[in-house]
Amino acid sequence: MVVMNKIIEDLNWRYATKKFDASRKLTQDDVHELLEALRLAPSSFGLQPWKFLVVTDAKTREQLREHAFNQPQITEASHLIVLCARTDMDEKHVGRFVESIASTRGIPKESLDEYAQVMVGSVSGRPREHLIEWSKRQVYIALGFLLSAAAQKRIDACPMEGFDSAKFDEVLGLREKNLTSTVLCALGHRGEDTYSGAKKVRFGREDVMEFR
Repeated sequence: MVVMNKIIEDLNWRYATKKFDASRKLTQDDVHELLEALRLAPSSFGLQPWKFLVVTDAKTREQLREHAFNQPQITEASHLIVLCARTDMDEKHVGRFVESIASTRGIPKESLDEYAQVMVGSVSGRPREHLIEWSKRQVYIALGFLLSAAAQKRIDACPMEGFDSAKFDEVLGLREKNLTSTVLCALGHRGEDTYSGAKKVRFGREDVMEFR
């Protein structure tokens, strides 16, 4: 019960921070732990159709801000994470994942043949645009893990969809890496923000849940 209370307390504490204290930077240990939360996020089949760009270069972030409606979080937060979906999900990627499973668990690759065939069938049986949309949905699962981990560490975060993905892809050179920017997350510590002390507004359980 104590653990559950702590989880709810953390989630009530967090909010989409609009104003960061630019003078306060996250420690390397904090950043490492948050990135591990991202890396450990689940995905369909475990295929991890994503890549996470940690953008700290000030000049690059100024460029990106121009393509994010000039939102200050882009440059004022300690760190900016650009969560990207892969645009090249194919049999080769499945093969790399299968090799990783075999290596990590110390089992013969051949023992995974049936599972590999299921994954290949799922990937090869969809149009490319459908695969990209599927990959983007997986990215949002990772975002949820990042937001939850940040709240537990009392690190402020702001998930952001208000940006020009095509321009971000251009600035960051993502197309040639078979990636596309999907969602952003600014991380740091809140500054003087009028929303920081506001009571969280959510619909009641009877509005958002149904039991059958």
